Amino acid sequence: MIKEFRLPDLGEGLTESEILSWKVAVGDTVTLNQVIAEVETAKAVVELPSPFAGVITALHEEPGTIVEVGKPIVSFEVADDGGSSPSELAPAGVAPAGVAPAGVAPAGVAPAGATNAVAGAAKREPNLVGYGAVVESSGRPARRARNFKTPVVEQVRTETPVVEPVETRPADTAERPRSTPPVRKLAKDLGVELAAVAGTGAGGLITREDVRNFVGGELSAPVRHLSAVSDSVSAAGPGAQGGREVRTPIKGVRKFTAAAMVASAFTAPHATEFLTVDVTPTMDLLAKLKTSRAFAGYKLTPLTLVAKAVLIALRRNPSLNSRWEEAGQEIVQFNYVNLGIAAATPRGLTVPNIKDADTFSLLELSEALTGLTETARAGKTAPADLSGGTISITNIGVFGIDAGTPILNPGEAAILAMGAVRRMPWEFQDEVALRQVMTLSLSFDHRLVDGEQGSRFLADVGAILAEPGMVLTMV
Repeated sequence: MIKEFRLPDLGEGLTESEILSWKVAVGDTVTLNQVIAEVETAKAVVELPSPFAGVITALHEEPGTIVEVGKPIVSFEVADDGGSSPSELAPAGVAPAGVAPAGVAPAGVAPAGATNAVAGAAKREPNLVGYGAVVESSGRPARRARNFKTPVVEQVRTETPVVEPVETRPADTAERPRSTPPVRKLAKDLGVELAAVAGTGAGGLITREDVRNFVGGELSAPVRHLSAVSDSVSAAGPGAQGGREVRTPIKGVRKFTAAAMVASAFTAPHATEFLTVDVTPTMDLLAKLKTSRAFAGYKLTPLTLVAKAVLIALRRNPSLNSRWEEAGQEIVQFNYVNLGIAAATPRGLTVPNIKDADTFSLLELSEALTGLTETARAGKTAPADLSGGTISITNIGVFGIDAGTPILNPGEAAILAMGAVRRMPWEFQDEVALRQVMTLSLSFDHRLVDGEQGSRFLADVGAILAEPGMVLTMV
């Protein structure tokens, strides 16, 4: 029996993904949940496991192809077991490795083994409760296992919203000609039907030369020039140097980030405030903690203490931990903090978040930040960790920048930028002394946060960093 596997929604309503590489070939025998492909969504690179045990009969898309969710990507020959029920076509637990799809079960179907608390939490907080989440009896997701360097989430069985593989119908058996997106574009520009072109590439792949030869090689001068430029860039790879221009396709994280930032900038009215603080006591505390036996082996940075200060200040200024819902005309205030940390990666800027960061001790927060940044730079952040954030921090100080006007992460009320720590002359005890100084930049959504509320929050963060002992007056 031949069955197709259609590209599933890899998290939070994404509509397409790019096939980066196949880990299998036609004729290979695979086992259930064996990794068959690596795909890139707008948020992360994930591994796609096989939903069946069987033999690969066809790979419908080439590496580099952007595929819409729901389209067939691979066909399997599996043993005929006398008829498969829908549940057998989409085995429970089939989900891309490291991916936590939205925990929404089909209409009228409750997740297997779910309690009323789980169902209620999933209904209230769809971004937080789903595959791989643990829910306490209170209905709030339990915190993760503490080994953040190798993220592990204790799992409970829930219904996994994966698009069901279906059996191939006779009308679907005709595979479209194998080519790459640039070749298909060239063929479209020249009015060539690829079905009529014989491919000379590996495995019958249709190349640019095949398309040109099909039309007799008589391309007009302008078309020939543009094709030559495109060829040189394509051959060298995206972003390669050479020639007078470098063209890089807008896709993946860059495409997602651009759309999100434009939407945020033109939807939420931004206001930004600045505060320059003498953080010498905080830097002294950091030096002491690094030599403390309790923190031996942990990576402590100024970001760790700034993050803790933000979490403490939010308790006194909860309006900065909220969301504006236009559709329902409501302001949603969160009683938990999913702390986003902007991370520069080779694939672009991502903002993974630490779920329930407000429940973490300083040591746990340090561990979480280390694991988060390492995972992000390796390009292995799961889509679930890139959604559901409630407030964010961006550390522009690591680039030697003092201040900026950060743009809000969509759906969040505030973002704090921490600048570089610099030694500079500063008034101290009625004298001028060389002190360690940092500038904080807070952008907030003025629909949700008034100037007074934003100012009080920023002042609280600054007070903690200027004198860590002030925490005793705030908790």
